[in-house]
Amino acid sequence: MTIWEMLAVFAAGIGAGTINTIVGSGTLITFPVLVATGLPPVTATVSNALGLIPGSISGAIGYRAELTGQRRRILRLSIAAATGGLGGAILLLLLPAAAFETIVPVLVGLALVLVLLQPRISRAVQRRRDREGTHGNPDGGPLLFAGLLLASVYGGYFTAAQGIIYLSLMGMLLHDTLQRLNATKNILAAVVNTIAALFFLFVAHFDWTAVLLIAVGSTIGGQIGAKVGRRLPPAVLRAVIIVVGVLAIVQLTTRE
Repeated sequence: MTIWEMLAVFAAGIGAGTINTIVGSGTLITFPVLVATGLPPVTATVSNALGLIPGSISGAIGYRAELTGQRRRILRLSIAAATGGLGGAILLLLLPAAAFETIVPVLVGLALVLVLLQPRISRAVQRRRDREGTHGNPDGGPLLFAGLLLASVYGGYFTAAQGIIYLSLMGMLLHDTLQRLNATKNILAAVVNTIAALFFLFVAHFDWTAVLLIAVGSTIGGQIGAKVGRRLPPAVLRAVIIVVGVLAIVQLTTRE
């Protein structure tokens, strides 16, 4: 890489770490930059996955206050994230990219609709629980586990916009604040990236310069994202999610 390419990758890492912590879709920043430097798509994907791990951890640390009391939930959902992430990493080496490119914009679009409607749906679900005298499963039950498992398969494969899908699923099936769900999302994203990257270490080629630049940049971005994201009111955070998601759909459907 030239010095200008290195600066571009570093800046992309900061941007990805910031947006991943707030909502997700940071890969849509780093991946095109890595490919533009001349890296093959698979090398760019695996290098990006490894480089973003410190950013996910940094963002999770920034959200540590919102993680209080979620230990049991996170441990259970991390099993789904780890299993799905490994499955997605394996698929990356077995399937052509086109296998996921068609369905991903549809999934992201559906997730955005769920995020938009989540307050109304959550109120309806809560009213039903109040009538029936039930409180629901604090971990989301089998439906959330299965949904996050499938979302993590995609996350291990490419990661773009997986955070939006996580938030939509948890917002539908968990009775909790959006900020606390966002904190959980950061942990699950770190699990997926770590599992996928560990698998790739043994079977794929990394560009270690890119990994280092993204790692340092995303660590800085994770702290920036936590400081910004934690101050956003739920309505504003939901609006940010929708805007980023729409941009993700546009990029996913127009990139060559």
